[in-house]
Amino acid sequence: MTFNGFAAEDFEVFTIDGLEPRMDALISRVRPKLTALGDEVAPFLSALCGEEMFPHVAKHARRTVHPPNDTWVAWGPGKRGYKALPHFQTGMFQSHLFIVFAIIYESPNKIIFADALSGSIPAVRERLPGNFFWSTDHLDPHGTPQSDMGGEQFAELMRRLKEVKKAEVTCGLRIANDDPVLQDGPALLKVIEQTFETLLPLYRMSF
Repeated sequence: MTFNGFAAEDFEVFTIDGLEPRMDALISRVRPKLTALGDEVAPFLSALCGEEMFPHVAKHARRTVHPPNDTWVAWGPGKRGYKALPHFQTGMFQSHLFIVFAIIYESPNKIIFADALSGSIPAVRERLPGNFFWSTDHLDPHGTPQSDMGGEQFAELMRRLKEVKKAEVTCGLRIANDDPVLQDGPALLKVIEQTFETLLPLYRMSF
């Protein structure tokens, strides 16, 4: 399957009530697109990172009651999984598509990243666009724009990564669900690749 972008209906699956009905819609409507996207981006990311990057599409297998509010494809250096290592993600909430670098709570690398970030904040501020977002919870659709990340905000982010067991970090671009670029597969692929190029230094800092 060739990746041709996302339609407005793909975001509407998150309005479907009930675990099974929403999962049925995700599996039939969205997951094939995420799988195609994962396969298309993997060679680019592998070349960019200098190591093989494997795509992993979210299965939401642990859910038994509450339907998921987001879904994604992740790329990481682990063939069997991605959660324990820093990785890249593209996915969606009802309101937007996200294209991010991520370290989630299972990974010990969040402490490595926090230490590296402490000496690199000026360079990070210079490199990242103001419309990128930072978050310490990958399940939260909100976040803090890079343009609002002052010294106190970075200090709190680093503190949480070091001291809070379930702390996480994601950083990247968000695209509103009605943005026309989402329906243009080649154009969206270019945006995703450019975003990952911009985020590459964060990935490098996390090892």
